[in-house]
Amino acid sequence: MELAGDRYLGGIGKYTFADGLEFDEEKWPYCDGYDRRFYTEICLGFKPPGIPQLTNLDPPKIIPEGCYDCGDGFYNPETRVVVDYKHKFLRNADNDEHEWILRTCRRAWDITTEPKPKA
Repeated sequence: MELAGDRYLGGIGKYTFADGLEFDEEKWPYCDGYDRRFYTEICLGFKPPGIPQLTNLDPPKIIPEGCYDCGDGFYNPETRVVVDYKHKFLRNADNDEHEWILRTCRRAWDITTEPKPKA
């Protein structure tokens, strides 16, 4: 397998993601359109009913106010900058990435809270 940046070009070799998921071009069992589980759910099983798992990381990263979690870091739509989870600069988002993030990714203000018990 060959990589150019973060893009797969095909070829010979192997690629293992940071969470241990190994890429297999022929037998790719992850995100196949039928199985929507996160990789950690495949490895460790589901959480009990009523306890959601919002991302592959559990618990998920806390998203800074006004930002989005775009998978490899946080995106600030006002500055159009993506930083990693340690808040180090990764890139400036182009128009396509900006629109995709706004349409697709988790936002800081989407975090749900558990209902408060009745007194």
